[in-house]
Amino acid sequence: MGVLALGAALAVEVVELMFWRWFVRRYRLRVGPETLVGMRAEVVQPCSPVGLVRVRGELWNARASTPVEPGEAVTVSGMDGLTLRVEPDA
Repeated sequence: MGVLALGAALAVEVVELMFWRWFVRRYRLRVGPETLVGMRAEVVQPCSPVGLVRVRGELWNARASTPVEPGEAVTVSGMDGLTLRVEPDA
């Protein structure tokens, strides 16, 4: 009887592990400011080189490699602390 219970418990653990690995691969959590890289943003205050952009409704400090004016679209290319690096859209 004890061997049967041990076998059942082991089977449950294996199934849970397989499900968890599948779940993590399929639904990776996407949180944190690093997820902003690659997103489009709108310039709110001129970035020459530092200004403000709006991404997903939030205002972020931004540093641009070339001056960009309010209303222009930019793409987030990276981060320096909590300051986004942005590049003008082509």
